[in-house]
Amino acid sequence: MDNIKTKLGQGGRIVLPAEFREALGVKTGDELILSLKDDEVRVYTRRAAIKRAQGMLKHIAPGRSLADELIQERRAEAARE
Repeated sequence: MDNIKTKLGQGGRIVLPAEFREALGVKTGDELILSLKDDEVRVYTRRAAIKRAQGMLKHIAPGRSLADELIQERRAEAARE
């Protein structure tokens, strides 16, 4: 399921074949992200974008939850006000 030919439709529409939608876990109306890089269009889900970002950042604070630290900081600020 690596490559499938498709045609550009009216209004620039592209149909994602059912097996691609199933593999991505998306359905009609779901939001997708498009990326243009090196003359290629890449389509991915928000879930995949988040995982990718987490993977790129995990070396910055291994074993720590930066979200939890931010929440603690905000609570401390609110308590001081």
